[in-house]
Amino acid sequence: MTKQSPIRKRSRHVALVLLGTATLALAACEDDRVDAQSFPDLESCIAASKENGLWFSEDDCRKNFAAAQKEYLETAPRYESKELCEQEHGAGNCGGDPAAQQNSGGGFSFMPLLVGYMMGSMLSRGGGIFSQPMVNTPDGRYSTPKGDQTFASNRGAGKVPATAFQRAPSTIGKAPMSAAQVSQRGGFGAGATARSGSRSSFGG
Repeated sequence: MTKQSPIRKRSRHVALVLLGTATLALAACEDDRVDAQSFPDLESCIAASKENGLWFSEDDCRKNFAAAQKEYLETAPRYESKELCEQEHGAGNCGGDPAAQQNSGGGFSFMPLLVGYMMGSMLSRGGGIFSQPMVNTPDGRYSTPKGDQTFASNRGAGKVPATAFQRAPSTIGKAPMSAAQVSQRGGFGAGATARSGSRSSFGG
C-alpha cells in the first residue's frame, strides 16, 4: 500500500479522456466509486504521472506495477491447455505459466498474458493507492483476474467501484482448470459476475 504525500495536490476528478476516446463508465453508486486509471505498461503510467493535479506519482506507478505483476502471478486463471486459455481470453493472448516449476497441482498450465494494470485511489477513505493486473477477455476487452470488472480499453481514467480492487482467489500451485471445469463455471468471469451482479464498462 502506497501512501500519498500530504503536500501533493489531490484531485477528486481525473481527466476522462485518454487517447481521445477511453473513458470509464460504471453502474455503481457514487459513494462506492473511487478514482482510477489504467495503463498498458509502466512507461505510460510514468508519463501520465508528470501531469499536474493527478493523484499518483512516478513512485506510485513503479510500486503498484510491481504489486500488480505479483498479484497477476498469484491470482490469474490457469488452464490445462493453451487452446482452452485462448478460448477464454482470445487467440494469441495466452502463454506458459511462469510459476509452472513450482506448480505441484498437476502439471504445466497456461495463463492469459498480463496486458496492463489499473490503479485506484483510496486516499479520501484514509487508505493509499491500490492496483489490479489486467488480462484479456475473449471478446477483445480487458478484465481484472476475478473477471467481474470488464473494460473496453486498458487506457483510461475515471471512477470504478472500490470492489474492483478486491484480490482474486489464489491460483498458484493449484491444478489448472480443465475444459469441463471452465464449462461448469460458464466461462471466464461468469461466476464472479453472477456473484457481483454487475459489470463495469471501460470506454463503451
